[in-house]
Amino acid sequence: MRNPFTGGLIAVIVVLVLFGVYSAAFTVTQTQQALVLRLGNPLPPITTPGLHWKIPFIDTVVYIDNRILDLENPPQEVIASDQKRLVVDAFARYRISNPLKFYQSVGSIEAANSRLATVLNSALRRVLGESTFTRVVRDEREALMARINEQVNREAANFGITVVDVRIRRADLPEANSQAVFQRMQTERQREAAEIRAQGNEAAQRTRARAEREATIIVAEANSTGEQMRGEGDAERNKIFAQAYGQDPDFFAFYRSMQAFEASLRSNDTRLVLNPDSSLFFRYFSDPMGGVLDPPAIAPGAPPSRAPAPAAGTAIPPVAPAPAQ
Repeated sequence: MRNPFTGGLIAVIVVLVLFGVYSAAFTVTQTQQALVLRLGNPLPPITTPGLHWKIPFIDTVVYIDNRILDLENPPQEVIASDQKRLVVDAFARYRISNPLKFYQSVGSIEAANSRLATVLNSALRRVLGESTFTRVVRDEREALMARINEQVNREAANFGITVVDVRIRRADLPEANSQAVFQRMQTERQREAAEIRAQGNEAAQRTRARAEREATIIVAEANSTGEQMRGEGDAERNKIFAQAYGQDPDFFAFYRSMQAFEASLRSNDTRLVLNPDSSLFFRYFSDPMGGVLDPPAIAPGAPPSRAPAPAAGTAIPPVAPAPAQ
């Protein structure tokens, strides 16, 4: 028969063994680091995830975050080297790279954030205080952030912390100065716009004057060429009229009389009374061949009379068009 006391003792031993194993084992996840304190003295940190062991009731495990942590810094007022005030909103990202030094120097995330914020503010004032407003907000912002990150990292190493990045989220003038600066910038832009418009108007006037001058020259040359061509045409016309007059003076006289009749009878109220015997017009109508029926007697041996031909180059009026019926 089994002794009940023996069975109970075995059960107690098994429970104690299981409790000891459970108390001696601990796990470290991917997002953690562990620091084992043996009677209050820290052992080398554990940075590899997995199952690890400790001495129950003697060792204590402190878990430290292994992720990249954020430090949100409240906006700070900084005076630039050109004596302009800036409201700077910056933040930092860091991770705990040395758990033992971190535990010995600050001990917790809250204390680390407080110490790191002080270091960040000092670096901001030191670096931005050596730069002008224009360099901070526009020209060298990336370079300034790199300098701040370097200085913060140098001091954060004493806390077992590595600063991954420092960023300036916003760097503006205080609200009291923003409106005045905006008005000044608006006035400067308006002045520049007025200067540009004035320069444009001046250039337009120069271009317009040059175009008008060139147009005047072109028109004058065209008029000169036209007058020359008209003169040559008139000379050619007079030459042709002179040749025609020399070939048939009687017909030419008749043609000239027709032009005179046309010019004098242009008005509807004009009446002209002619003697059929004295008018060359009616004499041409009497002789279908265009000759004169009763020429004056010519002495024997005398040359026939001919009207003198006009000299070459004599201006003869052009044929006027017949009036519309």
